[in-house]
Amino acid sequence: RGIGSEQRPRRPLSAYFRFLKETRPVLREKHPEMSSVELVKKIAGAWKELPATQKQVYEEARKMDWQRYGEQLAAYKAQLTPAQAEALKEERKNRLAKRRSLRAKRELNVLGKPKRPRSGFNIFVSENFQESEGASPVAKMKRLFDTWRRMSSSQKQPYLQLAEDDKIRYENEMKSWEAKMVELGREDLIRSGRQSPTKKPAETAKKAGTAKGSSQGKKAKSKLKKSEE
Repeated sequence: RGIGSEQRPRRPLSAYFRFLKETRPVLREKHPEMSSVELVKKIAGAWKELPATQKQVYEEARKMDWQRYGEQLAAYKAQLTPAQAEALKEERKNRLAKRRSLRAKRELNVLGKPKRPRSGFNIFVSENFQESEGASPVAKMKRLFDTWRRMSSSQKQPYLQLAEDDKIRYENEMKSWEAKMVELGREDLIRSGRQSPTKKPAETAKKAGTAKGSSQGKKAKSKLKKSEE
């Protein structure tokens, strides 16, 4: 919401969401037994089968709303101070960055990127959170953190060892995953500082042999020059 959210005009609904808003209460009354997901699916199906002439009515309403929205937005921006305008610009920039970050995370989940390794403390928390005393999750976490700090090295050792095992698991899974990403042409997802395994051993050996031959040739020329002198 952010800067002047009370006065800022709201973006108009799309043609489909306009249809959904109108149709939902009617269908809810007809089918009270339906879940929200089932209801939305039914509305989506109805929209798909709606004749083009009826869809056009919603589309025209959307166009009119967008024209009115553009005028209202221009008037809203005109009354902002330079500082507010700059803050609004920064707010939009942050919102878009957050959206891009969420899309990137969803993509990595779809591509099956391995989960990062857990620390010893994380493992300790996951094993003891339910039994921990505390009126709220925050209170439980505070108590567990205090307990972890008081634990001796020997008491922490089992959790630290599990964390080390998890690191090995992560590295092994990441190597396989990164090799798969190279095959898919997604080298952009490979960790920085890691060489993508795209070069074949034979090509590497050939380049090394060429470099070696070139070096030996230069040495021979140097010796010949010295003998002539």
